[in-house]
Amino acid sequence: MSISHKKASIEVIEKAWQKNIENLLEELLSYPNISECAALFTCNRIEIYVAGFETLKTLQQFSCNFCIKKDYIEYLSGDECLRHLLRVSSGLESMIIGEDQILGQVKESYHFAKTRGWIGEFLDVVFSKAIQTGKKVRRLTDINRGSVSIGSAAVELAEDVLGSLEDKKVLIVGAGKMGGLVAKAIKSKRVSTTILISSRKYKRAEELAKEIGGIATKFSSLKECMEASDVVISATSAPHYVIRREMIEKVMKKKRDLLIIDIAVPRDVEESVREIRGVELYTIDDLKSVSERNLMKRVDKIPLAEKIIEDELNKLKNKIEEIKIKRTIALMYTSAEKVKKEEIKELYNKLSRKYSIDESILPVLEDFINSFIKKYLRTPTIKLKTAVRDGNVDIINAVEYLFRE
Repeated sequence: MSISHKKASIEVIEKAWQKNIENLLEELLSYPNISECAALFTCNRIEIYVAGFETLKTLQQFSCNFCIKKDYIEYLSGDECLRHLLRVSSGLESMIIGEDQILGQVKESYHFAKTRGWIGEFLDVVFSKAIQTGKKVRRLTDINRGSVSIGSAAVELAEDVLGSLEDKKVLIVGAGKMGGLVAKAIKSKRVSTTILISSRKYKRAEELAKEIGGIATKFSSLKECMEASDVVISATSAPHYVIRREMIEKVMKKKRDLLIIDIAVPRDVEESVREIRGVELYTIDDLKSVSERNLMKRVDKIPLAEKIIEDELNKLKNKIEEIKIKRTIALMYTSAEKVKKEEIKELYNKLSRKYSIDESILPVLEDFINSFIKKYLRTPTIKLKTAVRDGNVDIINAVEYLFRE
């Protein structure tokens, strides 16, 4: 289940994003037909991956938890789902094509779910292959060459609006991963820009300022810093607004104009700030022009990236089919085992009543039935393996349906 920038605005993503991911996935796993799950939450996508049976139906029911229109949600299954995750991990589904951050976010989502026991055999193979493919695409295509991130796109947007950052003062609000990307993108421009960094955690602001040659400021002096700045780029991980209309109204009493770019999810800047005279407010939704330019720079890398993805997808499908055939055969034998125990017990009772035998006969009876089961299931097992090789997965699904309790 995917909610992304392809169909949804920042407002929609923000509404869906403000959920407790751990509680959501615990609830999803309470469905008897869902055996594994993981979630990918980034600044412009929310995706939930599940393994089980009747998964699409369950995800469609579950989507009501996000309180958004169904038009914004996309559902993928089978090969489409696998290909999508490989593309996501490789940066082909990102707003900024080729970005590196998404690969790290996929890794974090995988480890988050795995340490909590939500990932089993299927999703383990799927996410491992996605991570491996993301690395391979970047290594062989250089699709991520240069400064490629939401942070660098925000800096490009600032340049589009102002013409240049030469001799400008830029205030970065937030010294986390995204704030760091913004700071490094400005530094890479090699122009005389003054970079101010403000964070609730002053030590983190100091560390980032030292790394890029900026100036750390106290969060308590945020208003004064904005008064002294030409551009404010906000990228905190706060669950609420950190820049409100009331503050900006006070700031604008001492300024003629101010450019604010909000790349946080949930948003850092109160929406009504854009109504204040002299303020230009942009959000992630406004990065599309930068995204299109970035795509033109990397369009020649995409065919090779897609070829790598298709090759890795085929390997992944083979691996999944191996797991499915192993599980399906195991279901047949498990079902036979349950019947075996009942039948041995019943046969032993009949024989003991009629022939006065003792329990020493039990190993003989068990050996006989084991041999019978093995010979009886040998042909179905061979045919199932042949069906997988021939791509006839419907047979696997049918057998799984028949033997699954």
